[in-house]
Amino acid sequence: MAKKTWKKSATWMAAAAVVTGIVAGCGTSSANGQGSTSTGAASAVNPHPSVKIAFLMPETNTSPRWEYDDRPDFIAAMKKLDPNAQIIYANAQGSEATQLQQVESAITEGAKLLVVAPVNGFAATTIVTEAAKAHVPVISYDRLIQNAKVDYYVSFNNVEVGKLQGEYIAQHTKKGGTVVMLDGAPTDPNAKQFAQGAHDVLDPLFKSGKLKLGYEQFTPNWDSQQALTEMQQALTRLHNHVDAVLAANDNLAGAAIQALEQQHIKGIPVTGQDATDAGLHRIYYEGTQSMTVYKPIKEEANAAAQLAYDLITGKKPPASLVNGTVNNGATNVPSVLLQPIVVTKSNVASTVIKDGFTTWARIKNPAEQQ
Repeated sequence: MAKKTWKKSATWMAAAAVVTGIVAGCGTSSANGQGSTSTGAASAVNPHPSVKIAFLMPETNTSPRWEYDDRPDFIAAMKKLDPNAQIIYANAQGSEATQLQQVESAITEGAKLLVVAPVNGFAATTIVTEAAKAHVPVISYDRLIQNAKVDYYVSFNNVEVGKLQGEYIAQHTKKGGTVVMLDGAPTDPNAKQFAQGAHDVLDPLFKSGKLKLGYEQFTPNWDSQQALTEMQQALTRLHNHVDAVLAANDNLAGAAIQALEQQHIKGIPVTGQDATDAGLHRIYYEGTQSMTVYKPIKEEANAAAQLAYDLITGKKPPASLVNGTVNNGATNVPSVLLQPIVVTKSNVASTVIKDGFTTWARIKNPAEQQ
């Protein structure tokens, strides 16, 4: 995808004043992640409070990305577009009810736009309903809100993520080998797209007998302990005859590897996603995980900030940014679909390290970063 030009425009200030009647200082929530906006105090130069945009993330339990990547990257991107924009940040910590309360609170505080990664994409129609009552547009971030008229969707090509994982399994599993699939949370629309992409690649091989699907399970809440139990059950059912594991993310991969090691099974392909430090450590230093799918989060956050900017200022986003649509059951949502990248031991340096996504020190000692 072509690089975007991030330009501050005078029209942002004018349009913001028209749309919201406010123009002032930039602030963020407290560091505890529960969400409370800082004051956008008026000044002699800017006598009005600032434009408020809510950035609402789903949890911290299954991935550190929401706090340590998405949050600072989005704030930085918005500050480039308008240093006076005020960000209302909140993290729902896995609770649908909490996230709805955070939406209502943000609207009450004066948010003119919501950027939401839903806890449950299928139950988040209530979020869009509440926003619509207040005439507040919604950008669905990373996870697509289903069955609602969302204004935009920003994510990676999630079907392609699954295809990349499926292709790796297809290319690195012995003929006739048995595959276990751990697909992720059933409440996360992305998980279903990952599985769809994987099956697009693997189903013809399962049908022909070149590979065998031994066990498949969605994992509630992406929970690693649940994934460990699932993998243990798969090994028991298959009498330890497992030749590959397609794990939808690094969290599930780590659980699968733990179960494999309990049965002294080594050297089989195990996929992952998110390029976590723990996953990269297993790939580079241990060799227990084979690959991960890297999604450059800064690009995603930048795209969301650009869309937020354009919506608030009444601009039409450039065609180079909005490059597709995704049907969510209610409408074809205009979408920014970024390209994921396969990371193996051979290209860690040229991908996640080169991009500044992580460091060698963090990969070598991921436990010290927690």
